[in-house]
Amino acid sequence: MSSDQHLVSDGVESRRGFFSFPDPVEDVAARTVAAGVVLQVALLLLTHNRLILIPLCYGFMARVLAGPKISPLGLIATRIVAPRLEKYSKRVPGKPKRFAQGIGAALSLVAAILALGFSSFVPAAIVLACLGVAATLEAAAGFCLGCKLFALLFRLGLVAYDDCPNCVLR
Repeated sequence: MSSDQHLVSDGVESRRGFFSFPDPVEDVAARTVAAGVVLQVALLLLTHNRLILIPLCYGFMARVLAGPKISPLGLIATRIVAPRLEKYSKRVPGKPKRFAQGIGAALSLVAAILALGFSSFVPAAIVLACLGVAATLEAAAGFCLGCKLFALLFRLGLVAYDDCPNCVLR
């Protein structure tokens, strides 16, 4: 399987343009990205180096806007890690994963504003700890909190079936 097939199936993304997100998503790649987020958050909390917020925020925003195409962590996950773990390949709907990346972007931006804008590291650390817990659940157990919230919104009728026809409610 080529590395591009880990991004999308059937070349759909190339027809959708730069600002698109793969659907379906390779679960191994998503979990690898989550592991990278866990490492960044842990490093930030251990060292108090607020500059780590810059690549953390950039990564989430890049993945929300364009999938893994301009995210260094996303590229490592889709082009290096996922192809080497092909026997664990599992495709999951992309829209809930994009929604989860959006939540990560919001949380990391709030933490950056608190830590860099207001010099309030303790509140930022609390936000980052929440982000770290969610990323750890995804990386270690394949449990995506953002995806569960997306499913809840789907059940409540706030997300239309047309928005995610591949989503299966569990």
